[in-house]
Amino acid sequence: MGVQVTIYTTRACGYCVAAKRLLDRRGVPYEEIDVTADAAKRAWLIEATGRRTVPQIFIGGEPVGGYDELAALERAGRLEAMLGADAGGGTGAGGDGVRDGGVK
Repeated sequence: MGVQVTIYTTRACGYCVAAKRLLDRRGVPYEEIDVTADAAKRAWLIEATGRRTVPQIFIGGEPVGGYDELAALERAGRLEAMLGADAGGGTGAGGDGVRDGGVK
């Protein structure tokens, strides 16, 4: 199995949708955590990333930023290396992403 990808999102977020589509297109499975109505998770996310915006994407437990940073990694050819052996070879979440209420 490749590196774990976690994406923190909110319900009405176009950049969240774009990030999930990019990951789905590459066949990258991910865990989606919706922080829309959870102030504690949002506070943790701000503390962990220094950012107030979503999506916030973690690869291998390390914050990489939002959609713009994810897309830049892909354009630069660095995303596949960060994802490890399963890059582009998974099934993608395609609506089947894990929706977990817990914070790692």
